[in-house]
Amino acid sequence: MISIALALVSAVAYGTSDFFGAIASRRIDALRVILLTYPVSTLLIAAAAPFAGGRLSPEALLWGGASGLATAVAIWWYYLALADGPISVVSPVAAILVTAIPVVAGVALGERPSTLAVGGIVLAVIAIPLVSRSGAGGTDAPRFTPRVARLTVGSGALFGLSFVFTGQMPADGGLWPLAFARAVAAGVILAAALRLGRAKPVGGGLFWLAVLIGVFDAVANVTMLYAFRTGLLSLASVVISLYPAVTVVFAIAVVRERVGRVQMAGLGLAGAAILTIAVGG
Repeated sequence: MISIALALVSAVAYGTSDFFGAIASRRIDALRVILLTYPVSTLLIAAAAPFAGGRLSPEALLWGGASGLATAVAIWWYYLALADGPISVVSPVAAILVTAIPVVAGVALGERPSTLAVGGIVLAVIAIPLVSRSGAGGTDAPRFTPRVARLTVGSGALFGLSFVFTGQMPADGGLWPLAFARAVAAGVILAAALRLGRAKPVGGGLFWLAVLIGVFDAVANVTMLYAFRTGLLSLASVVISLYPAVTVVFAIAVVRERVGRVQMAGLGLAGAAILTIAVGG
């Protein structure tokens, strides 16, 4: 139950971060936002690491580095896919992979969720594409080209693998493996931005908004790490992957975005999935 509660906090933090990230990305290039949010997240986790104890062992460096690299490439490919393809297809396809890969990995590592928990996983797999669904575009809407498909599948797979790698971080490392992972991700993003000539500072209100996004990102990652350490990867990862539901709720409550019946049904299924996994886990 503790693991599921932590996973739920992580999902809320991720969904909140994505909501504010979407607002910021409407005003400036998304890569510029990430350039600030990732270092903020890294600094916060590194600042908390001494209080959590642990040490940065070779094993921690291995899994932390793998997680950071996977996350950085995943977020970059995901934004490219969203920029060139239909959001209504890119988002749910990527989300399904983010959900499925940790579940398969958990089972392969010997985890055996209860029958009730498996039912919750099935509900979540159905809920995620429904919640992520956006309105259909017209004739000029972006197409799901082979390039967009590769970027979508690649980003979803790497996000899923980053969950698996985070779950393998040694418990005796405390928060240090996670801090190293975020540092690696921030470094890769910075290198990509410099290469593309997009490493420009963010000022004014957007600066503080980006900082806030970084705070929620740090909370999401820390609670995710401890959710994996205190419970099953196959269950906690599914609950965390329901974060799009949180983003949709914010869109409804804050910016008064109209949401269709399909998304509302997805929200209902997401709630049922969380409850079922919590009881069955």
